[in-house]
Amino acid sequence: MLREQLAGTLDEAFADGLISEHTLSHRLTMVFGERLVDPQGVVGDLTSRTQRRRRPLGLAAFAGSLRRAPSTNDRETLVLALDWTTGDSDLLVGRGTECDLQLKDDTVSRSHARLAFRGGGWVIQDLGSTNGTWVNGRRVGRSQLRPGDRLALGTQPLRID
Repeated sequence: MLREQLAGTLDEAFADGLISEHTLSHRLTMVFGERLVDPQGVVGDLTSRTQRRRRPLGLAAFAGSLRRAPSTNDRETLVLALDWTTGDSDLLVGRGTECDLQLKDDTVSRSHARLAFRGGGWVIQDLGSTNGTWVNGRRVGRSQLRPGDRLALGTQPLRID
């Protein structure tokens, strides 16, 4: 039971961008590969960490990251109904014809974001889109989703259900 709880905590930390995929893999090996597990040594540092960026921002990128969430008042909000019990595979979201969820909006990139079912919940990851992915008014690179969240891909609003 403790090992599953630790794995769940690590999955959430990865989904929130607190640890890298390499760190997740290493710590899961610690949880399931050792006879004795020190919970503090596996997840003790996660409560004091804040989200980090994968690479330093240049001045232009930093200025762009300070933009406000796009205004969606004049746009029709689409409802994205996700299965919260299981997820068979990742879903590609964007304007391109190869996407699992295709949005007809010029502010949505061809391959805008990926939805993945991880640790009992859905995670959205921006795929380097031009106009960004926003969750509850905050621009994100990766974020765990919850029912009721307001999502915007570019200026296309969606509500998570």
